[in-house]
Amino acid sequence: MSQTYYFEDFETGQVFESAGRTITETDLTMFSMLSGDWNPIHADAEFAKGTRFGERVVHGALGIALATGMMHQLGVFEKSAVAMMSLQEWKFVAPILVGQTLHLRMEILGKEAGTSARVGKLGRRLQMIAQDGTVIQDGLTDVLVLKRSGLPA
Repeated sequence: MSQTYYFEDFETGQVFESAGRTITETDLTMFSMLSGDWNPIHADAEFAKGTRFGERVVHGALGIALATGMMHQLGVFEKSAVAMMSLQEWKFVAPILVGQTLHLRMEILGKEAGTSARVGKLGRRLQMIAQDGTVIQDGLTDVLVLKRSGLPA
């Protein structure tokens, strides 16, 4: 069940965590099909055995897509998000592997009310985290969010 948060409801330092999602063979294959990226590290099990990972690695860009999906599933932006403004300093810290269970940790880093009566900007840190606590991906993103005070009466 989601609960929409508006700009005024967010506080610097607030943390939200999503449920987990296990990465499947189908995820890897479908993303290869969608993106057209059939690099051997993703698509060739024999090739991947010879890499430092010893197995195929899921596309890093799929991690970004999963992060945005998990953020939506939190429900806090359900009726209030206007636009994602940026994706900054995104780091691929560790590989995503088939069989890993990942979840999203989102921390509110700051708020800027700006001059608009309608929207304010939130700074966020997103981390994709594996079941063992390993940070897999880490980055910053800004989003414009509706202000409760700017909603029609």
